[in-house]
Amino acid sequence: MAKSPMSPLVIGIVAGEVSGDGLGADFMQQMNNLRDDIVWVGVGGIKMAAQGLQTIFPLSRLAVMGLVEVLSQLPDLLKARRELLTAFSSADIDWFIGIDAPDFNLRVAKKLKPQGVFCVQYVSPSIWAWRESRIHGIKAATNLVLCLFPFELPVYERYDHPAICVGHPLLRTINQELLDTPTHQLRSELVWDDGSLQQFFVERFETVSQLICVMPGSRRGEITAILPLMLDGIQKLLLLDPKLCFIVPTVDQNHQYIVQEVIDKRSEQLRAAIAVVYDESQPAFSQQAMAASDVVMLASGTATLEAMLLERPMVVIYQLNQLTYEIAKRLVKVSYVALPNILAGKAIVPELIQEQANGDSICRTVIKLLQPRAYNEQLNALIENKKTLQQQSNHNPANSVIEQWYAQNYR
Repeated sequence: MAKSPMSPLVIGIVAGEVSGDGLGADFMQQMNNLRDDIVWVGVGGIKMAAQGLQTIFPLSRLAVMGLVEVLSQLPDLLKARRELLTAFSSADIDWFIGIDAPDFNLRVAKKLKPQGVFCVQYVSPSIWAWRESRIHGIKAATNLVLCLFPFELPVYERYDHPAICVGHPLLRTINQELLDTPTHQLRSELVWDDGSLQQFFVERFETVSQLICVMPGSRRGEITAILPLMLDGIQKLLLLDPKLCFIVPTVDQNHQYIVQEVIDKRSEQLRAAIAVVYDESQPAFSQQAMAASDVVMLASGTATLEAMLLERPMVVIYQLNQLTYEIAKRLVKVSYVALPNILAGKAIVPELIQEQANGDSICRTVIKLLQPRAYNEQLNALIENKKTLQQQSNHNPANSVIEQWYAQNYR
């Protein structure tokens, strides 16, 4: 039996990676603004913890990259699911909100929905791109799907399952000052607000030709697979222009150590040109770094959307385990991996994937993008894409869930 709308609301919530932590925190903040009696229990990062999450185990336990890599971690993932379900049962949750990580969260939801828990998948699995047949499992496991992008809705409409396009929270949370402030001013503020960057730039700030933001991903597997490829490209770029500088903003101190360890194995020239920075005093530090840079070199993922919303031209670089890639290539029915390209339905930002992700290709592509004509062409395409997305994303996530929950339980 559903609880009274006046009873305290106990919500189980699980984010499977760092980007999900941001989505979860944004949703939690919206809900906390609407009700002051919510009990949050589940898995998330520091942002969700700041909104009141009672953490069952660390988010890093679920952040596993790739089909092959998941297999090696399967026993612990199964154990984590059992621990989570036990904790949710003890807490007597009313709702379950799965943030992304569908392979894990939908299996949790499938256990909970028959028990009367209202189950929401926040971030649709990519059924629009591959394995559309998964819609039947999604219907069995959820009461509602919150989609981030408008191109995801048609498949749910075809199968008559509740789904709402709430838009990505970055559409609401990107600091407009980062767009309104001149790049050179942003760069000065970025440097002088951070002690490690002051030291890095003190001898080279006046002679920097271009500043490039490098973002190899938030997972350890991504960093170790993709950063070396990026460094190969950077080494060649420095041969063409020794005045180039690079900044790598990291999500936490641990990632800073991982990134720095990879860089420290390279040449002195390369090490001297790259600043690896984590600044816990600035929650949106990576966005500040992107906005202050001329271009962004990054892995495929949410950061490509951030770069588009910040109107920063980019080069997308990605590489998977070869077996994972071969499997995915046969299953995926879309032509792109970067969100700006998927949204536009065409290649507006260059993608260097698998064998194309090498030092020579990265160097050539970045050099081309730094030329005024190519730079302005991509910038204009990103701005147009951004405007279209803003027009099509107009639902509040918290209100959407409350309305659907109320409709299914109290009408």
